[in-house]
Amino acid sequence: MSDLSTAPAPVSEAPGTSLFVSGAFPRRRGLLVVASAAFALFLSYAWSSKLVDTEIGVNTANALLGHDAHKTPIAGIAAGVLFAFVSGLAGSFTACNIAVFGAVGPMVGQAGSRGARFLQTVRPLGWMAAGMIPVSAAYGALVGLAGTHMPQFSTASSPAGHFSPRTVQSMVTFGLIGLVMVVLGLAAAGVLKDPLAGVSRRFPNAPMVLLGALIGGFLIGRPYPLFRDLFRHAATTHNPLYGAAAFTLQSVGNILVMSLLVIALSYGAGRRLQRLLTARPGRIAAVTAVAFLVAGVFTMVYWDVRVLGRLGYIWFPTAPWNS
Repeated sequence: MSDLSTAPAPVSEAPGTSLFVSGAFPRRRGLLVVASAAFALFLSYAWSSKLVDTEIGVNTANALLGHDAHKTPIAGIAAGVLFAFVSGLAGSFTACNIAVFGAVGPMVGQAGSRGARFLQTVRPLGWMAAGMIPVSAAYGALVGLAGTHMPQFSTASSPAGHFSPRTVQSMVTFGLIGLVMVVLGLAAAGVLKDPLAGVSRRFPNAPMVLLGALIGGFLIGRPYPLFRDLFRHAATTHNPLYGAAAFTLQSVGNILVMSLLVIALSYGAGRRLQRLLTARPGRIAAVTAVAFLVAGVFTMVYWDVRVLGRLGYIWFPTAPWNS
């Protein structure tokens, strides 16, 4: 008779209900949720927008464009299209885009040949783009029509302790996006019922489309300096077609680096990674849950709680390098 005392702890398993909820849930769900939230809180405290947005983002755009991207006016529509893609590429690792990595878990660890793994990675990215592009294009068209009357167009500073319309727009946008990410993370961990189970039965790729829509929604609240330059240029042209094209290219540039990283990971280390993630039931679910929970909590805390602290409504610690 085998020694049952040495058997591994049971893993909670149920039928998979969507791309993000495999049904094989992590063993220590509570610890996973608490650890993910704690890391997201630390990241919200430590994140330096000056380093990421300016030192990395603006300087990268300067190098790619060959001039000061922030201070040089956008000369016309052709220059604006180029600026849109380059500024999106340069902003790949701004605070908003940490949420993009929530898509990594379901796209790695696929079996089959390298070619099959490549296709199995590219297809979900295509569905993510299918959700992102309509949102980005619709918002860009709206900016082309009415952008000069929208909160993001204003450059006026609000008095200390007061909310500007631009700040309110960012807080609401990122608060909602972060909340959705947290719900997806809790569902992936098996803490909550999968909210996408019903729609996924009819449309299996719906989760990736939703994630793409969330990424497109970043533009609605984004205060990234180069995006605001693009926003103001698109608004003053009063050209909805240009606005739609420019905002779409900005979003495409944003996810390009992440997409290439995921493809390289799956194509180059697919079999090894597949063995690692499937060695124990629940590992893929744990990766997915952690990615969404960290992204969601970070997004809500960084854009809502931290802003309330900066305005003096609550206390929130400030890292010395952000003072």
